[in-house]
Amino acid sequence: MITKEEIAASYKQIQDEICVALETADGKAHFEQEEWEREGGGGGRTRVIQNGNIFEKGGVNFSAVHGNLPETIKNSLKVEQDDFFATGVSIVIHPNHPLVPIIHMNIRYFEMPSSFDFGKEPLRWFGGGIDLTPHYVFEEDARYFHAYLKSVCDAYHKDFYHRFKTWADNYFFIKHRDETRGVGGIFYDRLTATEDTTWETIYEFSKTLGRSFIPIYTELVKRNRDKPFTEAQQQWQYQRRSRYAEFNLVYDAGTKFGLETNGRIESILMSLPPTAKWFYDYKAEPGSEEEKTLSLLKKGINWV
Repeated sequence: MITKEEIAASYKQIQDEICVALETADGKAHFEQEEWEREGGGGGRTRVIQNGNIFEKGGVNFSAVHGNLPETIKNSLKVEQDDFFATGVSIVIHPNHPLVPIIHMNIRYFEMPSSFDFGKEPLRWFGGGIDLTPHYVFEEDARYFHAYLKSVCDAYHKDFYHRFKTWADNYFFIKHRDETRGVGGIFYDRLTATEDTTWETIYEFSKTLGRSFIPIYTELVKRNRDKPFTEAQQQWQYQRRSRYAEFNLVYDAGTKFGLETNGRIESILMSLPPTAKWFYDYKAEPGSEEEKTLSLLKKGINWV
């Protein structure tokens, strides 16, 4: 059986690989690392990159925590056991360029060790996903992004892409704005072994998804980083960042889990942008690129 220690070690390695590649892509900024311990058990490595050539703020965080679940989490999971173990890598990158997209990725594993003693299938699962939030939606970039994700999913299960793309459309949805956070991606949770999917397959899928981050994002950065932009486009970027902040503070399950399990606040809120603006009753100009972007922030768009 794959152990939690093996999974955590693999995730740590993926964090290392991503940080090296992002520093190379930026060409100026370097990650600062803070190692932290969680009161109650475990800890992690927070790595933040700031004020680079292209990355205004970004984080690549690793954690492996354990302890007792709060009652609110136990109730939501519908479990009686107290002890848990969770490990994962979480990434959010906010570029300084309005034509380069925000990107988020998360791979994670959760188990309740006491459930291994009950003589039945232990309670454990993988979760994760990757989604793209362009300030301006370029359809060719969205198609590239989704085609890459489909190729990753198809290598492990013929239904993964369709299932997880639909899940992402529904999850990354800002209900009070009636718009998606971006062009979606894939999202999954509580993924367990089934008759046609082994634990080894799910574990390998999780690692492959983690390692897809760099080829995907470096390509999108390369396509757009040297394009000129205007002050008006920069202001639109700040407007779109405000929507990102709203989703993460109101709906994001990872943020809620971190706060309710006494996680490290700086690491949990690393996903928030450095600057965001809320313009009162903003209306995009008819026929503008901003209006086009808003028209594409919808569920169910088939990008491949």
